Amino acid sequence: MSVLVFTENWDGKFKKVSFELVSYASKIAEMLNTQTVAVSIGDVQDDELNTLGKYGADKIVSVKNDQLNILDNQAYTSVIAQVAEKEEAKVVVIAQNNMGKAIAPRLSVKLKAGLGAGISKLPSSVEPFTIFKKVYSGKAYSNVVIKSDVKILTLAQNSFEFEENQKSATIEEFNATVDAVKTSVSDVQKQTGKLLLNDAEIVVSGGRGMKSADNWGAIEELAEVLGAATACSRPVSDEGWRPHGEHTGQTGKIIAPNLYIAAGISGAIQHLAGISGSKCIVAINTDKDAPIFEAADYGIIGDAMKVLPELIEAVKEIK
Repeated sequence: MSVLVFTENWDGKFKKVSFELVSYASKIAEMLNTQTVAVSIGDVQDDELNTLGKYGADKIVSVKNDQLNILDNQAYTSVIAQVAEKEEAKVVVIAQNNMGKAIAPRLSVKLKAGLGAGISKLPSSVEPFTIFKKVYSGKAYSNVVIKSDVKILTLAQNSFEFEENQKSATIEEFNATVDAVKTSVSDVQKQTGKLLLNDAEIVVSGGRGMKSADNWGAIEELAEVLGAATACSRPVSDEGWRPHGEHTGQTGKIIAPNLYIAAGISGAIQHLAGISGSKCIVAINTDKDAPIFEAADYGIIGDAMKVLPELIEAVKEIK
């Protein structure tokens, strides 16, 4: 028996989310009195694989196959299922990101497993197996019992405080049976020199209260001094002020940074649904009755065009 965790890599390197997943899986393994097995798909060197042992992996299964160099959800699902069956995994942990959302349901069917999606805490009980998750866009919470023999859990990003738990992990190569990959890639364009929203621990976001695209300099400057990513509300991206890739909310990117600064954002329910997982929310708005203040930990009633420059200077002075 084991707890299996799928660790996604980017160009052969693991990011924070992978370490968070391994740390989370190792805690569940302790609750079940079993081992943590991490599965890595792709060309990842042994020294990078060994970093997973720092966060609690007892064993690392490495699957390398040229056919898997192209992400194909069906192929990845098949490989993870094969490893899960080999390792007799009773719990499979995957990230609640775009890849995880595509793989988890398929894996659930393949393994005849119950699926707990978007969880944010450790199970409150393993007998019966009870998970805690947010529902209704974070407005309520639910305890869900998964009764199937195998359980699949997708962990919301930045929801679990991972910690180092050094173990001498063994690395094992696994030759998986890979069906013909149906996906083809015609062009790859990678963004460089800019922090991606899903990886950012601090996000500075702007709404229509910024009044025009010409006023975005303050948002970008504050993000630069904080080492943060920039984001925006949907009306801003719809107006063409900012790229759609920065749109956060229920119909955009779901993020959970440690700090989210919302300047000139009223706080429509669709926007709040996308940022409700943030550890700390700071709102800047001229309207004291704006819904964003109900969700915010700290609020500044004022014009963002006047507040942001002062905030920038304050941060520079502290740094």
